[in-house]
Amino acid sequence: MGLFEFLRGPDINQGVEEQRIVTGSILLDVRGEDEYSGGHIPGSKNIPLQTIDNIYNIAKDKNTPLYVYCYSGSRSRQATAALQRMGYQQVKNIGGIAAWRGKVEA
Repeated sequence: MGLFEFLRGPDINQGVEEQRIVTGSILLDVRGEDEYSGGHIPGSKNIPLQTIDNIYNIAKDKNTPLYVYCYSGSRSRQATAALQRMGYQQVKNIGGIAAWRGKVEA
């Protein structure tokens, strides 16, 4: 590990790859609805950060693995903390779609 490697944020590409092999996991986009409809990672669910309490609509079981992303990683970090406070046990901030190298769908 390099001296400044800890400063790098999460790698969304690695996070999505991991999410796709974890049975029952959810890829969660916490950007606004307009941002989401403008382009999102295929298979993701949209719950904007401001309405994160609505997670119960798609993940009633608090052991559901949640992989959270936004545009840059800032809102996903906030959402991850909020979800953990709500009792979700397997929550991972995977960063921002700005660094995504895969396809997006509108």
